[in-house]
Amino acid sequence: MNFTGKVAISTGAASGMGLLFAENFATLGGNVVMCDVNEAVLAEKVADINKRGAGKALGVLCDVRDYAQVCAARDKAVAAFGRIDVMANFAGGTAVRMCKVDREKHPEFPDVPIDVYDWGIDVNLKGPFYFAHAVLKQMREQKCGLIINIGSITGAEGDGYGMDYPTSKAGLMYGLTKSIAQFGAPYGIRAVCVSPGPVLTRAAMANMKTLLGRAADPQEIIDLCLFIASEKGQFINGENIMIDGGRNAMQRRSDK
Repeated sequence: MNFTGKVAISTGAASGMGLLFAENFATLGGNVVMCDVNEAVLAEKVADINKRGAGKALGVLCDVRDYAQVCAARDKAVAAFGRIDVMANFAGGTAVRMCKVDREKHPEFPDVPIDVYDWGIDVNLKGPFYFAHAVLKQMREQKCGLIINIGSITGAEGDGYGMDYPTSKAGLMYGLTKSIAQFGAPYGIRAVCVSPGPVLTRAAMANMKTLLGRAADPQEIIDLCLFIASEKGQFINGENIMIDGGRNAMQRRSDK
């Protein structure tokens, strides 16, 4: 795969899969705009990529919950590189974990402060929605582009406590991705959702069961995203692709 001359925006790009996507895309010749709220770490990672001498990286401080900042990131990408070929929405996380909710004090869903769930829906659903709205203006002018949303097996399974996460991810998997594909078709724009099962971005993910008996290496998820973005993946559109080691095919009831 070769992304020379192509430009991608990656959110959550100071760490995790957002960073790994940016590193891979640049290694394969593409230019990448890396968005994150952690300015110091982001600057370090951007510098690391730029030292390698393949594709160029640009860091943009951006809170995906703020539409003005999202539009500013889009504008900086176009100003620096002239186009946006791929929008990869990696920023996200389960609110009760990211906001460090004390489950002893807040044992069940109705006990958790609503602003915690607001954070989760804003980051996981509104963030990708905002970026779609912003970058589709540029992609419509270009008459080409790809939006990659990141769903989750949790969007299919649900979660009786961290409800913001499956609610948001299901919205990406089954609503936003198909809707973008419908809008974008006349302009040569595609949308695909990649929905991982357990991924070893955190050690705890190793405890989630799959039919293959393991969690994914993060690179396995990124390899699928790169394939979709490459010339070989151009016929994939409007679809949610589960990459979960067979977890979604497992029997749900414990007595079977």
